[in-house]
Amino acid sequence: MARRRTAILISGRGTNMTALIAASMEPDYPAEISLVLSNRPEAPGLKRASDMGLATDVVDHKAFDTKPDFEAALTARLEAAGTDLICLAGFMRLVSEEFVDRWHDRLINIHPSLLPAFTGLNTHARALDAGVKLHGCTVHYVRAAMDNGPIIAQAAVPVLPGDTADALGERVLAAEHQLYPRALALVAREEVRVVDELVRFSEAPSEPPGMLMSLGD
Repeated sequence: MARRRTAILISGRGTNMTALIAASMEPDYPAEISLVLSNRPEAPGLKRASDMGLATDVVDHKAFDTKPDFEAALTARLEAAGTDLICLAGFMRLVSEEFVDRWHDRLINIHPSLLPAFTGLNTHARALDAGVKLHGCTVHYVRAAMDNGPIIAQAAVPVLPGDTADALGERVLAAEHQLYPRALALVAREEVRVVDELVRFSEAPSEPPGMLMSLGD
């Protein structure tokens, strides 16, 4: 199977982007990163991607009067790059139903919680406030509703005594960097499919759909 041409959309420093690029440099990885695209020209991840030899571009949402105009420009750039799959990696713009439909089941995201718990922002502080004993991250297909869509893979990390939101967040981020490349590989190898808005796996997926990680001392 040919490697799937994958674009990464970022708004900031691009740490998950870096993990995806590093994975894609392995000769047997099923996806190639063909473009890193940001809605913010000052995003630090753009330089990081360029230094790693990747093509980068900017579609600044502030340059457009309407969201449909912005997303039309975004789609035009993605199509020009021959994009098969899209990974959102800290892309801080909510995409419309029309954009989701255009890239249906080819658009994935990583979120720093064990969805469906703790959608939205400040997930680590909210997890601590709720007293959960496991926290983590989720890779999912994107749907129009925020942080919603069929779950592809999850990784769990323990909540440790005395945790702060920052300390817990660092452990979750380390899990994200391992999980996202594995989930993209599942999608790129077509080892997952969506049936009735649930992800179904091939009989012997090459990557485990979930991990229980202990990243504390």
